[in-house]
Amino acid sequence: MESYNIKITEEIAEAAVLGGLFLGGGGGGSSKEGMRAAEEALKLGELTLVSYDHINRDDIVITASAVGSPAAIEKFVSAEQCKKAYEMYRDLLDGEIGGIITNENGGHSTTNGWIVSAMAGIPLIDAPCNGRAHPTASMGSMGLSQIKGYKTIQIAIGGNPNLGKEIEVIAKGSLNATSSVVRHAAVEAGGLVTVLRNPVKAEYLENNAAIGGLKQAIDIGKVFLKHKKDMEAVLKELSEMISLEVIVRGIVKKYEIRTQGGFDVGFVAVEAQDGGYEITFWNEYMTLEYEGERLATFPDLIVTLDSKTGRVLTSAELKEKDEIIVVKVDRGKLKLGQGMFDKKLFQKVEEVLEKEIIKYAF
Repeated sequence: MESYNIKITEEIAEAAVLGGLFLGGGGGGSSKEGMRAAEEALKLGELTLVSYDHINRDDIVITASAVGSPAAIEKFVSAEQCKKAYEMYRDLLDGEIGGIITNENGGHSTTNGWIVSAMAGIPLIDAPCNGRAHPTASMGSMGLSQIKGYKTIQIAIGGNPNLGKEIEVIAKGSLNATSSVVRHAAVEAGGLVTVLRNPVKAEYLENNAAIGGLKQAIDIGKVFLKHKKDMEAVLKELSEMISLEVIVRGIVKKYEIRTQGGFDVGFVAVEAQDGGYEITFWNEYMTLEYEGERLATFPDLIVTLDSKTGRVLTSAELKEKDEIIVVKVDRGKLKLGQGMFDKKLFQKVEEVLEKEIIKYAF
């Protein structure tokens, strides 16, 4: 296991956000939100990313997350709300909090927990629940959903007080029940809440979290920064680093999105010289097909990039007539948490999208 202690500077933060945006696979929030959170964290204090070997195995670790619809117009979460969530969580726990991890990688998600880490002086541990973005809280629970009798505490805060949308929720109980409450809170808050959840001893991370997932985001982001004006160079270097495969270069012929249960659900039809491609998404891109043939299935990473600028586009940012590049990274090249290996958690994806997922994902 690689050992490191990385001081987060503005440049490292930008690399982390850009790499996180890529690993978001269509979800994980926007890079604008991610940079805002990173900049706020850097104002609050020194921020250091440490590898798993830097913490005591008996320390209590909590997960930081953001839950909601990336396309929601009224979504709002402030730094003050992040601080308040931590203070409430600390008061509820029987014991000190020894570290914090993010639930996933994404343009915003990669920075989950950074404000709390800088403010409270607790370690930011490079052991995200998942090294790529995913739609449900259970998928980011590191397999806790499979432990009979595990009870969690989730605190969710969000919403613009000027619009009368601010909400604070404390939910204790099973993962599924509390996650449902938090998802509903996100809807009531205007589309987004910051969440702290799932206290575990640090030793649990070793075999269940995506160890090194944030460093992978930073390494990928450095490639984007290195070749800012040369998209082909980015694609070439990433193909060598993580076996990225360019699937199609084409135009968005049709794009549909709807908000359902606090998620963004939809599909993208891409027109290319060799035929038609279709992508479905449930926040994150779930399937990629060519003329009905399945080419990639979540948790494979499917990413859309602007052909002109090379910027990664999330599922909420696409629009018809966009010229895009669609790329794929096989799940074997990603750092995945235990939630990506539980078939039961993929059943909901099939229900929402009315697509076969489990058959291709396992």
